Amino acid sequence: MQSPESSSSAAPVLLNIGGTKYATTAETLTQREPDSMLAAMFSGRHTLPQHPTTGAVFVDRDGKHFRHILNWLRDGAIPTLSESEYHQLLREAEYYQLLGLADYINEKLALKKTDNSCEAELTRKDVIKCIQAQKIRFRGLNLSGLDLSKLDLSEVDFSYACIERTNFSCANLHKAKFRLVEAAHSTFEQANLHECELTGANLQEAVLDRANVQSANLQDQFCRCMLNGM
Repeated sequence: MQSPESSSSAAPVLLNIGGTKYATTAETLTQREPDSMLAAMFSGRHTLPQHPTTGAVFVDRDGKHFRHILNWLRDGAIPTLSESEYHQLLREAEYYQLLGLADYINEKLALKKTDNSCEAELTRKDVIKCIQAQKIRFRGLNLSGLDLSKLDLSEVDFSYACIERTNFSCANLHKAKFRLVEAAHSTFEQANLHECELTGANLQEAVLDRANVQSANLQDQFCRCMLNGM
């Protein structure tokens, strides 16, 4: 049989991937990932078995994900997928030896892992439930990005917590403990920080406009500089 590449690299190539039919060109299958299995198959060096009527080349793989592979070979991009879909597509990329696509997917999975690690461990509702109890402690928790504005958080222990980009606007934080917290880009506008402990807190780019910091413990030099600049 003739190779699909033998006439022209721009001529249509018909594929049957696990029962799902696709039409593309040998140029698409060979240009972006020249060291892949697909590039080798359609390089013109091999004779491939084709359907006697349609001329389609059959590949016994998952046809659902092959559309993403074609999009990658055409445009060098794929749409945003769920983590499980990325893993499924990664298996197909490895089968076809598409190393560029495999690297792209692994980068996306690494970013998703990083994003998930930055998610807050509690919601605003969880915090409200907790502050109804006595001796509240959020030590070492990740509360980044939460809206805790206007809440009564007096005497709450946030020591060692990650509270980056958290909104404490107008909150009552009287005698709250923020020892060694990561609070970069958080907002304490008009918050009551009277007698708070902020030793070692990272308040880089935090907003403290009109906050009450009277008698707050500001032993850390960085915190003191930030507050003096308000």
